[in-house]
Amino acid sequence: MENKKRVILIAEAGVNHNGSLETAKKMAEAAKKAGADYVKFQTFVPRELVTAGAGTASYQKETDGASSQLELLGRLALPENAFRKLEQCCRQLGIGFLSTPFDFPSMDFLSSLSMDYWKVPSGELTNLPYLERIGRTRKRVLLSTGMGEMDEIRDAVGILEENGAPEITLLHCTTQYPAPYADVNLLAMKQMETAFHKKTGYSDHTLGIEIPIAAAALGARVIEKHFTLDRGMKGPDHRASLEPEELAAMAAAVRNIEAALGDGAKRRTESEESNLHAARKSIVAAKGIKAGEIFTEENLSVKRPGEGISPMEWHRVLGKRSGRDYKQDELIQRDWADA
Repeated sequence: MENKKRVILIAEAGVNHNGSLETAKKMAEAAKKAGADYVKFQTFVPRELVTAGAGTASYQKETDGASSQLELLGRLALPENAFRKLEQCCRQLGIGFLSTPFDFPSMDFLSSLSMDYWKVPSGELTNLPYLERIGRTRKRVLLSTGMGEMDEIRDAVGILEENGAPEITLLHCTTQYPAPYADVNLLAMKQMETAFHKKTGYSDHTLGIEIPIAAAALGARVIEKHFTLDRGMKGPDHRASLEPEELAAMAAAVRNIEAALGDGAKRRTESEESNLHAARKSIVAAKGIKAGEIFTEENLSVKRPGEGISPMEWHRVLGKRSGRDYKQDELIQRDWADA
């Protein structure tokens, strides 16, 4: 599914399906209805992703209560066949299907499905063998840069390109759930664009929709936002996710920003043409003027409408001899004579 719009909107379903294929399908439907271009999931084999003793992050402890990442991921993983069905579901709905692989078996499996991009998560930014393998598929990459320093991003971009990645879009991200506004640092998106000469975008973990909208105004080419069917559901990411109505509001606002950005060339627009005469001014008679009288600053004025001689010609008109009589407020005509 190719996207010709300026801003690509990715509705991040992630693991907010809580391990249910039916919930995941409903999320794809909600993402399509909200106006997203893609709905993205996460594909992983728990034992390939984490060690048995890996602890959960602080936000995961608060929102889920699982004793280990392995326990948590075991409840959230979908089998390969579920992703095949999700891809078919998305095709029928007319929304792009994406899923992030978190391990090699998942990457190999997802290679058999139809996806326009690889989405590399922030946690894999420093995973050299993972990046090499992604690059060798020669598929376009969306690279999240949460927790990343500029040298780490430079290294990751180099590895991907050296191994054949044809196009990389860098997604600025703050890896905290929810991310504090003071830590967002949206202008870093522009720094990456300048430093790496890449398209940039934004993967958002803040509450609300203001920050993704601001990212669109700054020129983000991709915006990714977590969403859920119900923020009250149990699970690690629901709390920092939008509900469908909020996702739709965000998408509509981003599309408005997208339209408003334009092409950057300053010129009068078609919609302004009808206001031109009403808003601008012309040179008019400040009082009655007789034919043959000299135009001066005392007998001329500048008033609306702008249907006559532009005030930009003021000095050209001064000193000319009137070619006819004028009443007060009449537009001066080009029938003058030299004095």
